[in-house]
Amino acid sequence: MPELDLATLHEAVEAAIPDRECLVWQGGRTTWRQMGDRTRRLANVLHAHGLGRRERDCEAWESPHDHLALYLHNGPEYLEGLLGAHKARVAPFNVNYRYVDDELAQLFGDSRPAAILFHARFAGAIGRVVDRAGKEGGTSPLLLQVADDSGEELLPGALDYETALAEASPGPLDLRPSPSDLHILYTGGTTGLPKGVLWRIGDLMVGPLGLSRRDGTPITDLAEAVERAVRGDHRVLIGPPMMHGAGTWSALGGWCGGACVIFPGRVDGLDAADLLATAERERVTRMPMVGDAFARPIVEELERGSYDLSALRTMLNSAAAISPGVKRRLLERLPNLRIVDVLGSSESGFAVTRQGAADRPFLPAPGAAVLSADRGRRMKPGEDEMGWLAKGGRVPLGYLNDPDKTTATFITVDGERLVVAGDRARLLADGTVEVHGREATTINTGGEKVFAEEVEVVLRGLPGVADALVVGRPSERWGTEIVAVLRNAEGAAPDDAELRAGCAAHLARYKIPKAFLRTDGGLRLPNGKADYAAARAIVATAGGNRPESGSA
Repeated sequence: MPELDLATLHEAVEAAIPDRECLVWQGGRTTWRQMGDRTRRLANVLHAHGLGRRERDCEAWESPHDHLALYLHNGPEYLEGLLGAHKARVAPFNVNYRYVDDELAQLFGDSRPAAILFHARFAGAIGRVVDRAGKEGGTSPLLLQVADDSGEELLPGALDYETALAEASPGPLDLRPSPSDLHILYTGGTTGLPKGVLWRIGDLMVGPLGLSRRDGTPITDLAEAVERAVRGDHRVLIGPPMMHGAGTWSALGGWCGGACVIFPGRVDGLDAADLLATAERERVTRMPMVGDAFARPIVEELERGSYDLSALRTMLNSAAAISPGVKRRLLERLPNLRIVDVLGSSESGFAVTRQGAADRPFLPAPGAAVLSADRGRRMKPGEDEMGWLAKGGRVPLGYLNDPDKTTATFITVDGERLVVAGDRARLLADGTVEVHGREATTINTGGEKVFAEEVEVVLRGLPGVADALVVGRPSERWGTEIVAVLRNAEGAAPDDAELRAGCAAHLARYKIPKAFLRTDGGLRLPNGKADYAAARAIVATAGGNRPESGSA
């Protein structure tokens, strides 16, 4: 079957709509022609330094490419880095800008970047880690430093990004990018050390990037893809950081459909007023969200202020849940809005989707399945057994440099290759999927398994609760007991009895937390996902100061 790649499609769309807006950010507006010019220049910079793809046979966990690290806040350079790398047949990968030196060194030791594109504010960390790698016998990567408002001077040995582009040729390279070229997405490390997921760009485009027809069949003809882009009228506002999949996939997926990608003014954190003002000014039609970490401050700002969001059609929520009450408040303010919940992972893309109420089950995406507990067979609708959510079809090759985890996660069932990322699920009688969250967050208490996310959804829906995470701690009676860590809503302070009563209306007794701890700090990582490490630290600090544990 023919396939498309990102570099070739972007060049073809540029030729069809050269003067249409491609990107809007605080510093200006870029057309498709200008984006094509800048990304070809970057590709020439990378190629001139010897970077590219080296044809050789590879195992599923190996890469034939040189790698470009993107250590940036959201902005034009991030998208230029992704696209320019693919035009040079270099594999780009994301870097979490919150990492400290040891975490960064571990990531670079695994990914072995041949080039690093970074904002000046991160120059100190880059300098220290690259120097450390050199002392340990590593090679020196090409350093491309993007000027920002930090005042940091050019790192010794680095090239100023804008100068390098200005001096490079804007002409296309004598290379033919391929759908088999790799795009690397590092996981956030919520289930262990970060792992580099190896996506073929051809699979990524018809999978997570959504290059498909309304019936779900992939678009593989270039002329058809360009025609779709020419008709496209979406304006996509990217609030989540592109150092995680939700932001990157929304932006690149928008471009595959001819959309204009828009960044808010603030890119180092969420400013709900800035985000909504940008959405109003730019007539945004689509916004990605990351659970309550985004939805709650947005709905609170909507309730405070007045914004004309009549152009906004869709909020695409992924990576974390939106509480039922928060979703209701959003729809009260924006009654014509469609909120689509998608659940998946860096390894699977979108496995199941849901529209409407937060307590409805999910619809399986094409290729999705629920496997038996032993992962040996596909389950039939209505089986009561708790199984594993799996995804087939367009899935990654494996994890970079990790044959064991590749073999464990990417399995073959009845002749079909599937990825099992770790979410537990049931396949209901009507064919919908009831998702219970990651096995890593399952708590075994008194012989009963409790899925933390199930309890968290209930807690976040209770009056006075702004956010909640649920973890286990050792218990003489139960082996492990359930503890909730809460952040109260402003001006609210529900007591333990109120919280227990609220939980009892929705949960079996054994699922109700034995203790409720409060914090004024955040319980979310920068990408909006749950920060279970922070919650466990709070529980550990509470130590033996425990209330009496009631019966289960």
